[in-house]
Amino acid sequence: MSWWVYLLRCGDGTLYCGIALDVEARLKQHQEGKGAKYTRGRGPLELVHREACATKADALRRERQIKRLRREAKLALGRHG
Repeated sequence: MSWWVYLLRCGDGTLYCGIALDVEARLKQHQEGKGAKYTRGRGPLELVHREACATKADALRRERQIKRLRREAKLALGRHG
């Protein structure tokens, strides 16, 4: 079972990064308003990037790396991932 890091584009143009075991199920939670507080009311949400990680610790580490990136670099992940 792999952990995933994912990047969402919110309806207001902002980006949200998170981790999950099942990205599709987590996206559904976000869309139903049951995900992160940040994404509530910011729909529609679009999955723009995801990448597999071997462990939860690896996923958390990668999430921190992505969150530190500039917006342009995050958007580039979405174009190439």
